[in-house]
Formats: sequence, structure tokens, C-alpha cells
Amino acid sequence: MKTPEKDPKNLTSNPHRMAELLAYQEDAIVSRTLIKKSPGTVTLFAFARGQELSEHTAPFDAMIHLIEGKANVTISGNPFHLSAGDMIIMPANEPHALKAVENFKMVLMMIRS
Repeated sequence: MKTPEKDPKNLTSNPHRMAELLAYQEDAIVSRTLIKKSPGTVTLFAFARGQELSEHTAPFDAMIHLIEGKANVTISGNPFHLSAGDMIIMPANEPHALKAVENFKMVLMMIRS
């Protein structure tokens, strides 16, 4: 059976390696929305080492899943050290922040309902 050619612009009904859908950029945070619907979104992020999202809140629960690298995540003042394969849920309305210990990629899943 022939494997269909991958089109990185068409994610629907095509298998892809998540980490290959987004490249790192020096001194930057890069994102790509994979799914955007009214009930929620799925977004892929690539953080260059040292990049961070300062402490903020969101009105919805959000789950992050690291697919490469290492990151520090702080939720309500509690630090967590995550590596590839780890996931954590950030509760709605709780302050949280992220920092790249090394280059890392993550999937952010936010459910709005």
C-alpha cells in the first residue's frame, strides 16, 4: 500500500510527526494552530532556549504536552520541571508561566466549554 505524500498544510486525514510541523527560531517562540473550533483549540509551540511566557491567567483549563526538550512550568507559585513526554493541566484562572530550559516543543490543548 502506497503511503500518501505528506502535505504540511493539510493536517486533516494525513499522518504527521508532530515535532516536524514546526521549526525552532533563534530567540523566539513560534506557534502553529492545528485545530481551532468554538469548543477549543490545539496549538503547537516551539520555544527557543531561554524564551518564556510570563505569568498570566486564562479563563479555561489548558493542558500542555511536551513532545521535545525541557521546560519549567509554574502554576500558582508551584514549580514543575517537565521533559519530553510529560503533560500537565493548568487550571482556569490560576496564574501560570513557562520557561524553556532548553529548546522545547509542546502541544497546548485549551477547552473552552
